[in-house]
Amino acid sequence: MGKRGPHMGVVTALVRSSFLVNAVYAESAREYGLTPQQGQLLCVLMAKPYGMGELGAVLGLAKSSLTGLVDRTAQRGLVHREPDPDDRRAVRVALTAAGSTLAEDFYAETCRRVERLPAGLSGDERDRLAGLLGRVVADNEVPVVFLELAGETR
Repeated sequence: MGKRGPHMGVVTALVRSSFLVNAVYAESAREYGLTPQQGQLLCVLMAKPYGMGELGAVLGLAKSSLTGLVDRTAQRGLVHREPDPDDRRAVRVALTAAGSTLAEDFYAETCRRVERLPAGLSGDERDRLAGLLGRVVADNEVPVVFLELAGETR
């Protein structure tokens, strides 16, 4: 069994866990020459292109912040705007070929790093943790900002 940490309440544990995952995510993004926000954008777009309104809702960004993020990421050749097939007045944001390659590499490396965080837990403990956190995510209708890892181990 792994070492036992100090007992903490659910609020403290969730907030500290969030900081831990964010730190790993930011470190991984930095190593790939991305900001954490650009990393999030690329990971979200791995699933499909998004319209700007929908993308803003998923990422929790105001229109002006999202526009700047998409502009900076497009300048790097990682995303592009394309016409929305369902609305001629709207555009969708999609990964470029270079963006797709970078997103896949960044995603895989970030998954490897996050996967190591609960290394001290047994398989049953990992399953319980995943189940409980999955319920919290589902109950709070968190948008899909990170795809389910194929063949994810617990």
